[in-house]
Amino acid sequence: MLLLKHVRDLLAERRLFVSNVDATVLLERPKIAPYIDQMRSNIAIVLNVSLDRVSIKATTSEGMGFVGVGEGATAHAITMLVQR
Repeated sequence: MLLLKHVRDLLAERRLFVSNVDATVLLERPKIAPYIDQMRSNIAIVLNVSLDRVSIKATTSEGMGFVGVGEGATAHAITMLVQR
């Protein structure tokens, strides 16, 4: 959340603001489904967007690579920025 706040502030200096976020988390374990709502809420609060503008999905790597063998996790996120 500290990194997200920092990026939000850097964007604000340039009059850019997040419109929406679509994120995918890849990991084998732990299962994060029980935490997705809280994760969405935390991100929405930090970015000052409505909850319906934050999407988080989770998937596995089907046993492939360092993520698949449980040695790490990765995430991909796409966001739309608007200028004010």
